[in-house]
Amino acid sequence: MAPPEHPTPAAPSEHSQPPPPAAAKGKGKKKDDDDLSEEDLALKEQLELYVLRAQDADPGVQKLALESMRQEIRSATSSMTSVPKPLKFLRPHYGTLKSYFETMPESELKKYMADILSVLALTMSVEGERESLKYRLLGSEGDIGSWGHEYVRNLAGEIAQEFQKRQDDDLPIDALMELVQQIISFHMKHNAEPEAVDLLMEVEDLDLLVEHVDTTNYKRACLYLTSSSKYLPAPDDMLALDIAYTIYMKFGDLASALRIALQLEKPMQYVKQVYTSTDDFMLKKQFSYIIARHGLAMEIDDEIAADDNDKEILQEIVNNTKLSEGYLTLARDIEVMEPKSPEDIYKVHLIDGRGASSSLDSARQNLAATFVNAFVNAGFGQDKLMTAPSDSSSSGSSGNWLFKNKEHGKASAAASLGMILLWDTDSGLAQLDKYLHSNDTHVVAGALLGIGIVTCGVKNDCDPALAILMEYIGKEDSNIRIGAILGLGIAYAGSQKEELKMHLSAVLGDSQSPLEVLVFSAIALGLVFVGSCNEEIAQSIIFALMERSEAELAEPIIRLLPVALGLLYLGKQESVEATAEVSKTFDEKIGKYCDVTLMSLAYAGTGNVLKIQKLLGICSQHLEKGETHQGPAVLGIALIAMAEELGAEMAVRSLERLLQYGEQNIRRAVPLALGILCISNPKVNVMDTLSRLSHDADADVSMAAIISLGLIGAGTNNARIAGMLRNLSSYYYKEAAHLFCVRIAQGLVHLGKGLLTLSPYHSDRFLLSPMALGGLVTVLHACLDMKSTILGKYHYILYIIVLAMQPRMLLTVDEDLKPLSVPVRVGQAVDVVGQAGRPKTITGFQTHSTPVLLAAGERAELATEKYIPLTPVLEGFVILKKNPEYHEE
Repeated sequence: MAPPEHPTPAAPSEHSQPPPPAAAKGKGKKKDDDDLSEEDLALKEQLELYVLRAQDADPGVQKLALESMRQEIRSATSSMTSVPKPLKFLRPHYGTLKSYFETMPESELKKYMADILSVLALTMSVEGERESLKYRLLGSEGDIGSWGHEYVRNLAGEIAQEFQKRQDDDLPIDALMELVQQIISFHMKHNAEPEAVDLLMEVEDLDLLVEHVDTTNYKRACLYLTSSSKYLPAPDDMLALDIAYTIYMKFGDLASALRIALQLEKPMQYVKQVYTSTDDFMLKKQFSYIIARHGLAMEIDDEIAADDNDKEILQEIVNNTKLSEGYLTLARDIEVMEPKSPEDIYKVHLIDGRGASSSLDSARQNLAATFVNAFVNAGFGQDKLMTAPSDSSSSGSSGNWLFKNKEHGKASAAASLGMILLWDTDSGLAQLDKYLHSNDTHVVAGALLGIGIVTCGVKNDCDPALAILMEYIGKEDSNIRIGAILGLGIAYAGSQKEELKMHLSAVLGDSQSPLEVLVFSAIALGLVFVGSCNEEIAQSIIFALMERSEAELAEPIIRLLPVALGLLYLGKQESVEATAEVSKTFDEKIGKYCDVTLMSLAYAGTGNVLKIQKLLGICSQHLEKGETHQGPAVLGIALIAMAEELGAEMAVRSLERLLQYGEQNIRRAVPLALGILCISNPKVNVMDTLSRLSHDADADVSMAAIISLGLIGAGTNNARIAGMLRNLSSYYYKEAAHLFCVRIAQGLVHLGKGLLTLSPYHSDRFLLSPMALGGLVTVLHACLDMKSTILGKYHYILYIIVLAMQPRMLLTVDEDLKPLSVPVRVGQAVDVVGQAGRPKTITGFQTHSTPVLLAAGERAELATEKYIPLTPVLEGFVILKKNPEYHEE
């Protein structure tokens, strides 16, 4: 307790004065005093005396009293749950001091008094009055931090409100901004980065942050910025990322800056900047790996690497040529190189008796086996159906398997070879070449599609796929044309190749083109120019839509045209508005469908709550039969909400409601929406819902649910889903269509023998790969009407899913890019945004040696000090350099 700083003798005479305010309160006050301890009572009387002295006529006495009061308030500590005692005892006098303050002449003392009133207002002022701020601005220019955290936090809140008001009334804000400066520097020194960022967002001056961060807190500030950007409306979200990018660049954390650059509106110029701001060639290699994983088509030029040899090395990494090699390294390490046959997946022996030997349409069963075989052995380069050595006595040779399929089934069979040889372009093109000379048009079409699949995501300087496929675009036979066109779309997804725009737009503009050729040309263009907002292509798709006759608009396949149009604006938000206006003028059959599809794709992955509400509104209407636009609306809800965990959970609950109250066409889309929300991430609640729906009375609902079970379990080998699908295969053993869906789902669950994922997100769920999302969206829209697409003759649309297939691995390599095995801890990722101290980022971890598999929601960190990773996010290819400060024990 600070000793009283006033002349003692005067105390008794003055002490006879204070009672009036207390007397007014009568008995209640007396009772309160009885509860106080001796010490508190003394403090209370002491403070009441100060209040009186502060109103003394003598400035000297006033100053002493205010000094003492200030001393008391500052030295009082409080627990988090109670008001500090001096503030509590001064509460009754707040009004008195306020009215006295008004009568004081301008002086240092008045400012002193204002400081004290400002602190008292913390607990006293009326909600919305902002008195604490008012007196702070009238007070002295002193250090505000010394009044404590709670006071600074309260001020920040009042500043935000005051700022809004002054903005609306066009009043000057300079005084406020000076205060903001002080508060920010206080917050940044006291580990309260999130509060600093929040305040700066409120006063619209995030740039201030850059000068206040230092090496100790920039990571936490940036983490908060990037995480909150998901919840901010445009354009604030991009601004927050931009500031984070600036801060990372300032402190030389280039790998983090690159990840943000990929998220920004014009990634190219930012990516260039990251490359050119370092001379460390190792780092440039790591950047190239990150870019390759994201799927950004990029030319390494002289600015990035002056030396031709270096340029070639970087370009090879960006082109993803190392992907196949790394993937097979992982497969060998985990010992899953042995090819699997569809029977190994179906595990018929585990099903009770029936259904094992059903005499169903064998061509369709073989077609299903083709897909299962392709998905399971994807990227391994060997299997038991297509690449088995053609031994005259064995019946398993590739030629034989091909011809166990009928007509368009052969196309999928030939294309499946591309899937098995995925990413291995040299070997793949060589093996597919022999089918190009076949007399069967379906086989040629399949081989062309296979060429596109093999080169998916892997670029090559001499563009072999372009050279081969271009010849076939103008052929007579529409199957061959579709094979070539879709092949180009898959091979060059996201590359924005001008040549393709020319040739494919010509097909679109040709009124003689058959409808299906036209649709696949549009889809191919949508995939190649995904998210580019390319006006010319949008125009040609719109014209193609406008010129169709009534009969053609009734064809189910036509609905992929709006999807192709939407792909151009994938995730680009407002940029779609002009095109959306045009779509309102279309024939009503397709106009609404187009409008909803465009909106849902343009806001995909943005988490925009207003758009989700709008789509829910569309889903709440009970329409006549034959309306189709509610399906895309349901998918749209999932596509927009998948941006962040919270939104995804809420969307799952909204979709449950739609199941209960929605019309049939809505219920058919719900399983697919759940599938994309939890893709390659089998959450138990979603799994149970889909399991329930897989026995639904409506055939379309149950088939969609079966496919979605495959999507949520894609590449996880999830035993529970595998069990469900086996039971379904015996339950539906008489239903050809259902059985086909079960087989496809079984293939997806064991995708790449469990080494692949379909999730379009990577880098700790921070980056969204547009080409992966584009591929998924196309397949899901095709699944909205399974009977006419996947169960009809367009089953090869399923191969578009290859755009989203990526190894879910962590492969550490040394400085020469050779695999290097080190111990890593792999565990559930923990969200540490805004947490105090240095919290652990993973929980429940196990230690393994690399290469390792990462499941959804898992994160890895190095378990050794010997090496330093060149990127903070350990995923995909990570280059390690030796730690110079490490000494063997």
